[in-house]
Amino acid sequence: MEWVKALHVISVVCWMAGMFYLPRLFVYHAVTEIGSDKSETFKVMERRLYRGITTPAMIATWVFGLWMIHLGMVDWSAGWPWVKAVAVIAMSGVHGMLGSSLRAFKEDRNIRTQKYFRILNEVPTVLLIVIVIAVIVKPF
Repeated sequence: MEWVKALHVISVVCWMAGMFYLPRLFVYHAVTEIGSDKSETFKVMERRLYRGITTPAMIATWVFGLWMIHLGMVDWSAGWPWVKAVAVIAMSGVHGMLGSSLRAFKEDRNIRTQKYFRILNEVPTVLLIVIVIAVIVKPF
């Protein structure tokens, strides 16, 4: 059981690394000229981060999290697991939004501004704070 928990935490750390860095890349990519060398470099960096690290880490996070639930490591009669579940689902939604932005940049059809990506960059941080407080403090 401790191995599953450790692998879950490792997966979360990797997922969050991508969730923090990818929108930051989009901030800079949004102000580059379409077709420029810089824009093409950002496309490669974004694709590798999203597909090589962020998405596999998200999948691993879900797998190990669901495994912990299966092992009975979560008390669903308390409020904190429900708060965490909603925040994790929201984080997965943000992950999907980043994937849509990745496709838009890849196809040179991004319409979002750097300001949009700066704001979006803060959402994973807020969700992570909610998740950590729910799991560690268990206020509910």
